[in-house]
Amino acid sequence: MANMKEIHSRMKSIQDIMKITNAMYLISSSKMKKARKNLLATRPYFDKLKSTIYDILLRAPHIHQIYFNKREEIKYEDRKRGYIVITADKGLAGAYNHNVIKLAEEEMAKGVKNKLFLIGQVGRQYFLRKNYVIDNEFLYTAQNPTMHSAREITETIIDLYAKRELDDVYVIYTKMITSMKVEAEILQILPLERKKFERRKAGYSHASFYPSPSEVMEHLVPNFMKGVIYSVLVEAYSSEQQSRMVAMEAATTSAKDMLKSLTLMYNRARQSAITQEITEIVSGANSLKS
Repeated sequence: MANMKEIHSRMKSIQDIMKITNAMYLISSSKMKKARKNLLATRPYFDKLKSTIYDILLRAPHIHQIYFNKREEIKYEDRKRGYIVITADKGLAGAYNHNVIKLAEEEMAKGVKNKLFLIGQVGRQYFLRKNYVIDNEFLYTAQNPTMHSAREITETIIDLYAKRELDDVYVIYTKMITSMKVEAEILQILPLERKKFERRKAGYSHASFYPSPSEVMEHLVPNFMKGVIYSVLVEAYSSEQQSRMVAMEAATTSAKDMLKSLTLMYNRARQSAITQEITEIVSGANSLKS
């Protein structure tokens, strides 16, 4: 059995770690709430954009837009796919990063002409070690999802799509299913699907579009895409904080269990030491009497 000094030292170390894990839990909780609040504040604007796009599609169902062009003439194996992979800038978040990277590798294995766009240092370091070709890196974005970052990403992707350097664009990120459950998910953002814009409340807006529905759509879609990217960034960031909260809560619970076990060991060692001292005193007293 370890002596009391060693046990006490281990207990002190665990208590210090427990303070850190508990603080990280509280920080992640605060960050997640702030991010969700920012997302909810911008959602009405992008919901309105979505309904306006639907109005245009309803008025001009045969409108030609590159954003809705599926390029069906291109064979499956010849399609150029772009993958925006969102990981964290650091670990200590359970399986958060692992699940995203695993899904990304599975999806990229389906094709050959892939382009990789990375958000987050964990994913960047992993794919560099695996000798993947990284087409673009959006640094300092994972921990600070802003509208400015979403605009930069959107402009880059739309430009490549318009130049036909990309035929399909996907985002691989982590979605918050419930307050206690997150899952890695893949979302296709280009080309857009018309049917996804038909899910709106009853009612039809008798609006006119100037100078033409096509030109209005040309301005609306990039802004709508920016909203999609921003919501995905915030969703991934919130999921990261949620995963870190769960991981830190589990670490704190484990630390408490270890402290209970070590406290029991400490008390046993202390009791053994006291018993030994009493035995030595009694033996010494008996020797003097003899």
